[in-house]
Amino acid sequence: MSDRWIDTASAVVGVFLVMGVGGLARHWRWLSPEVDRSLASLTSYVLMPCLFFHRIITDASLSADLDAWYPAVLGYVCTFLGVGMAWSAARTFGGGFGLASDPEQRTFGLTVGIPNYGYIALPLAEVFYPSCVVTLMVHNVGVDMALWSVGLYTISGKGIDASWRRIVLSPPLLAVVLAVLIKRFDGVAWVPGPIEQATQKLGLCSVPMGLVLSGAILYDYIGISSWAKAWRILSLAIPIRMMILPLVILAIATWGTDSESLKQVLLIQAAMPAATFPIVMTRLYEQDVQTAWVVVVATSLLSLLTIPVWMIFGAAWLGLG
Repeated sequence: MSDRWIDTASAVVGVFLVMGVGGLARHWRWLSPEVDRSLASLTSYVLMPCLFFHRIITDASLSADLDAWYPAVLGYVCTFLGVGMAWSAARTFGGGFGLASDPEQRTFGLTVGIPNYGYIALPLAEVFYPSCVVTLMVHNVGVDMALWSVGLYTISGKGIDASWRRIVLSPPLLAVVLAVLIKRFDGVAWVPGPIEQATQKLGLCSVPMGLVLSGAILYDYIGISSWAKAWRILSLAIPIRMMILPLVILAIATWGTDSESLKQVLLIQAAMPAATFPIVMTRLYEQDVQTAWVVVVATSLLSLLTIPVWMIFGAAWLGLG
């Protein structure tokens, strides 16, 4: 038990150290805010799709049938439930927790409801459950679809009509669809070697780039928050993000699938803190950045302790090695 705890904690700390490099780069002005949008677009539209494409076409265990998309369905469902529960809690109880305004409640719902499903989850999956990485990528397609439908509605009040093109034409989704079709029609052998090598090399850059950029964005908002108010927000955010939602996801993993790799994916998702990207969406749609920053930073720091707990407890619950 102690060895597993040490291994898990070490992997988690390593991920956050990469984010710390991003914060230091911002502090020393090696990474300026002007390039954030370009680097985020490069990561989302090029590097991540390359990672997804290469891992799927080279993974012999992934089925190309419809059941290959079930992880995406559960990714959507878990995100829908997370955002819905968090936003409902903010609207119902928010007045007593420093969330009196509609922008604060919308921001709370989005930020608390969406886990850090990519930049932290992927490196942890590589360390503890390498065989589930492709399943995690397919799962994350569903999370992305929920982010740009349920999440967009929550933060902006705009529904699916405002985002369907972004969902359908999402480069990660297109990369997954293309890779699955290639496997379905036995076309992997026809993929040119240079393309496979290029997507592999570009894909390897995706997670480090995302972590560095996340650290830089978090650094930007240091000092904007009133911590007297922050503690009130966190007294609602932490129980939901770090306790209730993990139990909901583990329950779905218990009764929603028999696949060991999908159980592993859901275990990792259950252990995650709040995602950093909602800070960007909150800034874009002029909602309450202070609430988003407080939730993301606090849950990320707390996750240094809670990720090992949930990984060990959840593995025992689900019967995983």
